[in-house]
Amino acid sequence: MKSIWVVDDDHSIRFVLEKALAREGLPVRTFSNARDMLAALDDETPQVLVSDIRMPGGSGLELLAKVKARLPGLPVIIMTAYSDLDSAVSAFQGGAFEYLPKPFDLPRAVELIRRAQEESQREASEQEAAAEVPEMLGQAPAMQDVFRAIGRLSQSHVTVLITGESGSGKELVARALHKHSPRAEGPFVAINTAAIPRDLLESELFGHERGAFTGAQTSRRGRFEQADGGTLFLDEIGDMPFELQTRLLRVLSDGQYYRVGGHSPLRSNVRVIAATHQNLEDRVRQGAFREDLFHRLNVIRLRLPPLRERREDIPGLARHFLQRSATQLGVEPKRLSEAALAKLTQFDFPGNVRQLENICHWLSVMAPSQTVEPKDLPTEVQDSAASAGSASPAAFASAGLSTSALQDAVRPDPGAGLGFPGQPGRSAAPANGSASLSEGGWLTDMAQEARRLLVAGDPEVWDALTRQFEAQLIITALDITRGRRIEAAQKLGIGRNTITRKIQELGLDV
Repeated sequence: MKSIWVVDDDHSIRFVLEKALAREGLPVRTFSNARDMLAALDDETPQVLVSDIRMPGGSGLELLAKVKARLPGLPVIIMTAYSDLDSAVSAFQGGAFEYLPKPFDLPRAVELIRRAQEESQREASEQEAAAEVPEMLGQAPAMQDVFRAIGRLSQSHVTVLITGESGSGKELVARALHKHSPRAEGPFVAINTAAIPRDLLESELFGHERGAFTGAQTSRRGRFEQADGGTLFLDEIGDMPFELQTRLLRVLSDGQYYRVGGHSPLRSNVRVIAATHQNLEDRVRQGAFREDLFHRLNVIRLRLPPLRERREDIPGLARHFLQRSATQLGVEPKRLSEAALAKLTQFDFPGNVRQLENICHWLSVMAPSQTVEPKDLPTEVQDSAASAGSASPAAFASAGLSTSALQDAVRPDPGAGLGFPGQPGRSAAPANGSASLSEGGWLTDMAQEARRLLVAGDPEVWDALTRQFEAQLIITALDITRGRRIEAAQKLGIGRNTITRKIQELGLDV
């Protein structure tokens, strides 16, 4: 583990911090001046730097500038006396993570350093993940159009809107746009606006000052500050709360913003790339998305095709994902037989590339032999046609349906669908063999519940039953997967972002 470095000419400060951090199990290295600390950077790098603002032989602000030039992602905490508060504020313009006023409360100082350490680890893991991500794969004409667009935009700072279904790889496109742009040396910061609670999203984007709201015990940098000089990727922008859209519009138009509870404007030096699986024009017509913000974001639009529109890419993607899973697991890569590959290519992949990746990882673990046959494929691939027209009886458990109706739905009924003339409530089975609503079970109870609401004049029958249906599907899938959302989304055939958004919209306590 990398060390926490403390730079201060005051021996007592170094001693107190060193002992406190050591008790927390954190390795510490201390320096009495900036010169020695800069020399040590030639041999190793810290995980977090804590520096005094006033020291003989060089100030903390000068040290901050030099360190940021060499290690732009390193969190730096500036210690300052209350009289130096104006200097501390200007330190943020130089990229400081936080400031720590002297005299400081020791537990709060340790907590702040812990948070800086977590930030450092998060950024390191993101950089590692980005380094492992290969160039996007795809020979289909639609993907070649995307690659050409990335090339044309490589020297541009223009705002880009990426559209496409969940799981189609929108963040990969955003990373490629950043990697090949003039901002490639700066940070790439991603945030999913649908995955963060509405009351926390503003602080997450713009940061907050100490005391701005209950629980804000320290100041915090937002994602705009973290992405300074680089690219900010706003995923699922269509789900951004309406009131926050106004603040985002102001940043894009004026290039300035305020922290929550702050009074000093901060300059924005980021390129914004937004993405959504929704039709923003429809959202504008519905009054859920600002038209002026839409036009600000929609400077250049890239449409990422779903996997079913680029089936010729499935074999190459499958081989790549099988190889990567094998490397991660330390096993020999599995191989798809021609028949299994044909079956996989015919599948519609509602979860797109992400679903294909999950299936390949599942095969690497579960397939019994090195060669994957059609019988080894997951059930949703083998029975895609059948599963498309079926639904779980438990789907309407929360719609007020009776226990006996649910039992009828899952209990084999030898007379069901045979059209026995003596059975009330049954009709002859349709000629194509499909079930009809009059055959009993949960579909009949759904029809009865819908009839009751319609007769009562309920103005929101569709929304009420749809919400209950979706809620029970998600609850059942999460129960089967023991709360694992990504796996539940895969089983339901939806994207990770979709299930997160639905859980929030439906107010599910899961």
